[in-house]
Amino acid sequence: MGILQYPSPATPTKPRPQNRRSQGFYTKDAGTVYRKNMSLLRKLICQETTTFKNVWTIQSSSPISYHSGKIYLDNYRRCVSCITPEPRTIYQMPGWPTSEKIEDALLLECPVGEVLPKPSDYKPSWAAVTAHNWLFRLSANSGEILEKVYLASHCKFRYLSWDIPQEVMAIKSTQLKLPATARQIGIQQSVLYFLAIFRVWPLSFVGMLELDKKIFGNSMADVSVSHEMLIVTHNTGHVRLYSFQAISERFMEHPVDLGQEYSWNGKVGIVGKYPFGIPCNIKITDTPDLLFEVSSLESAFQIGGYPWHYIITPNKKSQEGIFHVCSLKDHTLVNNSVTVTASGRIVKKRFKLLDDDPEQETFKIVDYEDELNLLSVVAVTQIGVDGAAHLDFHCNKQGIRLKSFPFVESWDVTYNHEVHFDRHTVLHIQQKPHRMFSCHIYQMTCNSGKDDNIQKGKRRGCVWSKTGGRY
Repeated sequence: MGILQYPSPATPTKPRPQNRRSQGFYTKDAGTVYRKNMSLLRKLICQETTTFKNVWTIQSSSPISYHSGKIYLDNYRRCVSCITPEPRTIYQMPGWPTSEKIEDALLLECPVGEVLPKPSDYKPSWAAVTAHNWLFRLSANSGEILEKVYLASHCKFRYLSWDIPQEVMAIKSTQLKLPATARQIGIQQSVLYFLAIFRVWPLSFVGMLELDKKIFGNSMADVSVSHEMLIVTHNTGHVRLYSFQAISERFMEHPVDLGQEYSWNGKVGIVGKYPFGIPCNIKITDTPDLLFEVSSLESAFQIGGYPWHYIITPNKKSQEGIFHVCSLKDHTLVNNSVTVTASGRIVKKRFKLLDDDPEQETFKIVDYEDELNLLSVVAVTQIGVDGAAHLDFHCNKQGIRLKSFPFVESWDVTYNHEVHFDRHTVLHIQQKPHRMFSCHIYQMTCNSGKDDNIQKGKRRGCVWSKTGGRY
């Protein structure tokens, strides 16, 4: 409906309709249609006659990953669509020897509003580090190798993580260990890890550094990079944070680009090409300035919130299971002893229940589906050998439970579990004994109220092996 726009008294003309299109509103633009579709889907999911049914299950001897309607198996070599009635292979890469398998991977999605050098850069891809020390960028839709960088021969890189999500990634080596003969004659290993830092769009090399006990202390146990901070954990329970940007500016010997000829460690080669790899061009010669330090049991540490706070467990064995929320500014403990409930009742006595009590129903996974504005909660009860679990959908605004359905498979709390709620599909990825993995796919079904078992043409759930054969 148009909006009447009246002219000023000095303009004696008739009122004229001002339509929404001339003001920049389009009733059929992509955003409006998409929001309406998501609103309709939310209503369908929450109505009484809708449920989620286990349509098929896929099994693998290697970990299973999921993203955006795709299941990745066999160390990311095989991609399967999960939105079809049966498993449909999108691509399968050729067989690689164990020495060339993918160790770890990160999904890369192009930034909005930036001009990228190649058309393939605008499509989702995987950054993958292989067992033979190559960094590959693989198409998420076809598995094609788009870019490759040789990392090094002096250490083994295995772990990928985000420093800044979708902007800067870090590749960490395994812990360096001296040969037994060197240890027997008293040689000490002081360098524990190597870290290589890359920018993603376009793929470019920032620098590589070694983490040395001589610099960070003999108790250094692990290291990571997150949000431009170098995080060093110690076997004493201490966690120390340093500015990675300050370290780069202070200790970088030479900025280096991929494809550049460079001399390092007595050799000359092309950066990122085999066998030269990438140089260690950030050489820390002195202890960097410390930004923050805290002591926590088993070095457990989380930071976030606004204003900034952190969560730790006091560094005493007797405090296991107790978490302190403290201000990052002055380390003061947050005052949060609720004395009145939401209904107005006064809290007179508190009871402590262990969250791992098998006979108590406990929340195991809480997630938020942003497109549908629904909160999903997995609740598990362990009775006897097997546990039973169900998934509840809650209104994100009011917390009211809108829908609940059970998982048909048992839930063993001693193994790892993942649940992904993605629009009209729910996936349960579970680890089983002997490092076997299963992915159970549930899809939304709108029932007519009749018994499904007597409906003609009903398909029974199938179990599929990683090679696609039916059990």
